[in-house]
Amino acid sequence: MVRRPFGTKGSPVHSGILLVDKPQSITSHDVVARTRKLAGTRRVGHAGTLDPMATGLLILGINSSTRLLTYLVGQDKEYLATIRLGLTTTTDDAEGEAVDKATADALANVSASALDAAVAELTGDISQVPSSVSAIKVDGKRAYALVRAGETVELKSRPVTVSRFDVLETRHVDGFVDLDVRVECSSGTYIRALARDLGAALGVGGHLTRLRRTRIGPFSVDNAPTLEDLRVEESLIGPADAASTLFPRLELTEQQAIDLGHGKKIAADQLTLTGTLGADHLAAGVAPDGRLVGLVSIGGDTAKSAVNFPADTPADSANDKGTNR
Repeated sequence: MVRRPFGTKGSPVHSGILLVDKPQSITSHDVVARTRKLAGTRRVGHAGTLDPMATGLLILGINSSTRLLTYLVGQDKEYLATIRLGLTTTTDDAEGEAVDKATADALANVSASALDAAVAELTGDISQVPSSVSAIKVDGKRAYALVRAGETVELKSRPVTVSRFDVLETRHVDGFVDLDVRVECSSGTYIRALARDLGAALGVGGHLTRLRRTRIGPFSVDNAPTLEDLRVEESLIGPADAASTLFPRLELTEQQAIDLGHGKKIAADQLTLTGTLGADHLAAGVAPDGRLVGLVSIGGDTAKSAVNFPADTPADSANDKGTNR
């Protein structure tokens, strides 16, 4: 993956995505707000929020590359987390009020085999009820807002996939049992709900005390600077490189780039494709000058543009009135 700087120091950047290692105790919107100032544009969005308690990978889109965020939101994710067994809370995490505390005898009776069985039951294709303080909308309002207003919220279960749920370490802390875990899961999986459900299955209750997102699709937090160290021009991943990381890459001729940009279909057998098409049949169409023309849908004998990526203009600057997505 190649990072190509855009603009010069002190001038608005053009387009691309940023990987940021979000610190604890601030919101994802706080990260977006700071990045808007650093990038000199209001057109900044993110691909999936992290709670203030959580740290780790946040992916931002700048200017026209906000169009790529749609394809990042649905990517699978990896988390490192700590689950505390022995206590349930109102929010299923450490920020909520304590509800029920298990006895020392109940915790002592949780065997390694019982833990392994409970983890196995929460691995694979499962049905999960999201935490009541999630951002899911109920009658047009966020669930967490309704809970904070004193209303009772009951969310419906939904299918999710937990492809990996590993217990890395077990510790006895302050009369509780803390589990350090690694989870790989589909988009829409709530790690707080996994902590709650694991504790319930073991009969002792549980909640989340630490959460760190380490990967979204092919992008790792290992390549993400902290918000404090973020230098937008140096860290920006250009649209073509970002799209080519998510999709197979099409090296287009100048005429093919023009035709696709004008909405014309082109013959699929004349395309140069690097990589294998996925179920969506999309590829990143790149012009000879390295510009991302758009995402190209390839089906049968023809290919056509599914999403165009116009070049950014001077309007994509600090004076732009675009909104966060």
